Amino acid sequence: MATRNPKLGLKDMKPKIYIDGEHGTTGLQIRTRLADRRDIDVLSIPIAERRNEQVRLDLLNEADIAILCLPDAASRQAVAMLEGNNSTRVIDASTAFRTDPDWAYGFAEMTKDQAERIRKARLVANPGCYPTGAIALIRPLRAADILAADYPVTVNAVSGYTGGGKQLIAQMEDESADDHISSPHFVYGLSLSHKHVPEITEHGLLARAPVFSPSVGRFAQGMIVQVPLYLDRLKGSPSLADIHAIIQDHYAGQDIVELVSLDDTAGLMRIDATELVGKDTMKLFVCGTSGGGHVNLIALLDNLGKGASGAAVQNMNLMLAA
Repeated sequence: MATRNPKLGLKDMKPKIYIDGEHGTTGLQIRTRLADRRDIDVLSIPIAERRNEQVRLDLLNEADIAILCLPDAASRQAVAMLEGNNSTRVIDASTAFRTDPDWAYGFAEMTKDQAERIRKARLVANPGCYPTGAIALIRPLRAADILAADYPVTVNAVSGYTGGGKQLIAQMEDESADDHISSPHFVYGLSLSHKHVPEITEHGLLARAPVFSPSVGRFAQGMIVQVPLYLDRLKGSPSLADIHAIIQDHYAGQDIVELVSLDDTAGLMRIDATELVGKDTMKLFVCGTSGGGHVNLIALLDNLGKGASGAAVQNMNLMLAA
């Protein structure tokens, strides 16, 4: 941790956090989450200096942790600006480094030891919102070896429109805009080559890329991710109760990912994509009828909570605890 001022003891130092891209959708939400923190100093670039690369360089190198909320190319540039600096730790919210083996993947609940890996890492790749839900459902079954690596996985998902950043927000909210989107719901990624597919494949431990079909609803925040499976195509033809037990064991001992009981799930008429808006947790559901031959695994989260900004703050907290 920082010891830049020799007049202060280590206990007197507050870690310095710099959000590169603090005025974007993810950055603003991170800044809001840190607004009342008294245990850190948040560095901020003045509006008038936003395009001043020297000021940006200085802040990146002054920070104990730099959180990058930037497009992929700009994130790579920021990391390059830290070349030779081994003291600034980085959390990157872009897709640039999510499958890079030199970066710790920032889904702390993914495995029993992932939080510790994040805690010790200098470079952490914050997960995508869709992949967080998909991997949360797939990884336990792969780890238990009941889902084959080459199973033809399908992932269907709907997100709040804030997941598309400022451009999509404007398209959805500004009715006077030439490119205004009036649809209550639309499917995109029609080429089936969405940028999140490599991340889901890598961290879902899949040998075959999943068919990923994302969509956007006319609500600002929230997300549902679904992974339907044939039970007789899984090893040992497990029951719904078997699937539930495997997922429950995988996430035992932590309080971020909640697996809803089979009884509670059976009593539901619907799942609302906006239920967890403003929260940094995630709910998982095992849906189906006993003996029906199918299971639908569902993840519910806030696309800007556990799906982006909330996850970045969680990773920052882990790194500060190192």
